[in-house]
Amino acid sequence: MEIQKSSEDYLETMLMMQEKHGYIRSIDVAEHLGVTKPSVSYATKRLRENGYITMDKTGLITLEPSGLAIAREMLERHHTLTTFLVRLGVDQETAEADACKIEHDISPQTFAAICRHAREHNQ
Repeated sequence: MEIQKSSEDYLETMLMMQEKHGYIRSIDVAEHLGVTKPSVSYATKRLRENGYITMDKTGLITLEPSGLAIAREMLERHHTLTTFLVRLGVDQETAEADACKIEHDISPQTFAAICRHAREHNQ
């Protein structure tokens, strides 16, 4: 089953919140993504139903192994693409925004080529 781009964004943001705060709350996800709490509620319901996250009685979110794997992949892509764009001369803010758009649609072949290029130019 292919995951939707918006779900990838939610999972990536959840991992970022976990790394930043040590926990994941819906309100932090909403603020980071610039969406409403009802939007987050709808998304978390779908993510729970698909086994990507769990929520406890207080509303704290936990990434399940499948959700964590997707979140890590998206965050790695985001960081790699941001760094690549900055090295091309794009300002940090624009690079971050563009990386977020590119990370979902780039082919594995192109992403691998960018990674190879980055490794070659780091040596």
